[in-house]
Amino acid sequence: MQYKTINVSASRCYDIHIGRGLLAKLGEFIRPLLGECRLAVLTDSNVDALYGNAVVEYLINAGYNVCKYVIPAGEASKCATNLLAFLNFLAQEQITRSDAVIAFGGGVVGDLGGLSASLYLRGIKYVQVPTTLLAAVDSSVGGKTAIDIPAGKNLVGSFYQPVLVCCDTALMDTLPSEIYRDGCAEVIKYGMILDSALYEKLHALPFDRDEVVARCVEIKRDVVQQDEFDNGIRGLLNFGHTFGHAIEKLSDFAVSHGEAVAKGMVIASRMAALMGMCDVADELSSLLVEYGFDISCTYSSNEIFESLLSDKKRRGGTISVVLPRAVGDCTLVALELDELKELLTKVMA
Repeated sequence: MQYKTINVSASRCYDIHIGRGLLAKLGEFIRPLLGECRLAVLTDSNVDALYGNAVVEYLINAGYNVCKYVIPAGEASKCATNLLAFLNFLAQEQITRSDAVIAFGGGVVGDLGGLSASLYLRGIKYVQVPTTLLAAVDSSVGGKTAIDIPAGKNLVGSFYQPVLVCCDTALMDTLPSEIYRDGCAEVIKYGMILDSALYEKLHALPFDRDEVVARCVEIKRDVVQQDEFDNGIRGLLNFGHTFGHAIEKLSDFAVSHGEAVAKGMVIASRMAALMGMCDVADELSSLLVEYGFDISCTYSSNEIFESLLSDKKRRGGTISVVLPRAVGDCTLVALELDELKELLTKVMA
């Protein structure tokens, strides 16, 4: 079985394995890292219906004692209620510091599982097993964990690196088209911020999944190694996300993350054009539409601005926004709130 391994050198060093059919090798990958231990699998109802029995069987066959906890699928599950419920489950199962969590699912499961692992007994090990394109290229890598609260998305979280990421790209074969498309927004983001060659490849559909996932992971790895705790260049990974998170919140998460990021990238690109930085908004919009995204926005500039005021990237009277200078070249710009409001009004007019 062929697969690619990418190493991340951060506060905890770990490997990311990428290839088809890797789920069956999960126990083999874990053994050198964790030895004899119990494994608590966190997954959601959609993934559980398709692969829940298989992952448990693979791990049991590898000699592990396994328990499983299932949350409802969807962004609404990334909440304090489920965080506490899973922590209670770990305690009831008598999971100890020598045991580990397996986050088996998309971004919601990965974020919730990682945050739970960082909190339980002040920190136990965890493994990311992403099942969506979005989680594979973005949320499973880099150690950002979080839950949403009513005030905003990802406002409660921690930086906590996994001990392993095992990405079986065959699991994406069963993804609904709209969920797979969500991941494509993140892939396009990587091309826009740091890799024009990747961006150009994305015009040819369908793209080579394993190749593109590996390239996106390499880009994120390189950024995380320079700025693990998000104080500088890692902010580039938020291209489209500042406005996207505001749109998600305003829609009460009826607008998916990928759809919101697509809209956010267009807003940011139009803002860059207004500021005389570059004019790639039409080209980017065309590519996003080609992938099936609805890039229109039904919310007013004032609604988006008010939502931005609780964004975690706000620092006092400024908010940092990622803006393109060209395809493959983005930069962080700290905008005063009044200036941001004025620019948004013009962009959304």
